[in-house]
Amino acid sequence: MSRAARRGFRFNPVHLAGWLFADMLLVLALVSMGDRGDPLAATATRPTPGATSPSSPKPTPTGARSVERKPVKIDVRTADGATDAMVTQLKEKTERYEGRTAAFVITFGNAPETTAGQAYAKEINKALKVAQPDMFRGATTRNFWSGGPAGSADLEIYFFTR
Repeated sequence: MSRAARRGFRFNPVHLAGWLFADMLLVLALVSMGDRGDPLAATATRPTPGATSPSSPKPTPTGARSVERKPVKIDVRTADGATDAMVTQLKEKTERYEGRTAAFVITFGNAPETTAGQAYAKEINKALKVAQPDMFRGATTRNFWSGGPAGSADLEIYFFTR
């Protein structure tokens, strides 16, 4: 007879740890879903045809802002440390989005090594705030590495809804 069979079954609270974790994760998911703003409320109501003249101002959106699902993707190709060239390229590539506000930016610095790629991405993200201070004020930036030749970065910019 085995030792466990002689003692009988004993309750061990560690067995409930998995269930407790799953329940807490479910509660966290429900709370985060309930905390989200309504993206449909942020869009303006559509006027009925003929109700407004073409010269009348457009209604302003109301409600909470949301983040657009599709990012704007741009790339930057400059030498490491060439801050002026970075700023110039970033101005050129983001000028068509002026008037919009970035929620967060994911930057992939290309380099043979991880630390060099992340350092380049960090440098690009600093240059963003110089190139377009109003667009990137308060935006969250993340520095990532992507293998490849040094001196280039790929950016994914997620804007707030209008």
